[in-house]
Amino acid sequence: MDRRRTGARSALAATVLVGALALSGCGGITFGKNTSGTPSAGGATSTTDPATPTDPGTSTPEPTTPTTTTPAPTTTTVTPQPTSKPTPTKPKPKPTPVEGDTLHSGDRGPYVKQVQQQLSALGYWNGAADGVYGGLTSQAVMALQKAAGLGRDGVFGPATAKALRNGVRPQSRIGGTGIEIDKARQVLLVVRGGKVTMILNTSTGSGQQYTSGGATHTALTPAGTYSTFRSVDHLDKGPLGDLWRPRYFNGGIAVHGAGSVPGFPASHGCARVSNPAMDMIWANGIMPIGGRVVVY
Repeated sequence: MDRRRTGARSALAATVLVGALALSGCGGITFGKNTSGTPSAGGATSTTDPATPTDPGTSTPEPTTPTTTTPAPTTTTVTPQPTSKPTPTKPKPKPTPVEGDTLHSGDRGPYVKQVQQQLSALGYWNGAADGVYGGLTSQAVMALQKAAGLGRDGVFGPATAKALRNGVRPQSRIGGTGIEIDKARQVLLVVRGGKVTMILNTSTGSGQQYTSGGATHTALTPAGTYSTFRSVDHLDKGPLGDLWRPRYFNGGIAVHGAGSVPGFPASHGCARVSNPAMDMIWANGIMPIGGRVVVY
């Protein structure tokens, strides 16, 4: 009985082996690994590549996109600090002029008043002596400078002071009573009984050409003897400018007040004096209608 079992097993094993050999010829089954690339038992060459070994502890990292972080702008808040205001410095007061000093417009003090009184004593009208070197004092100083043949700037300097000490004053050329306008020295003289009682700074025709009414004229103050024939006791608005309280003696030519009376000829033909001087002429009845006016 054992022999039968053994024989049966041998027959079954032979049958399996034959089947396996038949299948191996199509490459369907291989027993074991063929690592040498040599033909297998069925004559076919194995094309199976060995598996690539991998390290179980190593993984291939995925490529990552670099992250760029833009720093946020920082803002610095500056707290303004209070600043102290500079302490204003007061200008030093101008020293009071003393005798011998040069006097300018704006100066004041006893010496200024002394000069004003001396000017008035010689006939250079400058209003009331108040110790303030203002416009009227400057006009009187300019008249003195003209009479003395000095520079005409209205500043009371050493040469002008010398002329004042020497009593320089113009004399009447015509005598009698009336007004004399000296174009060469640019002064107006008030004459009473042949004596000069008052000297005013004046500015006559400039000698320049100007246009009026479509015609060209020359700014002249003609020489001659005239009489006052018309007076206007207010601001007279004329075609060539405004005339303060004019007293006309030759057509449209008058003695009148003006805001500017420089040391040189500057008018269209009239004889300018300061506005206060013109008020003084009216207040004292100087240049009445019919009064004589001589221009030379």
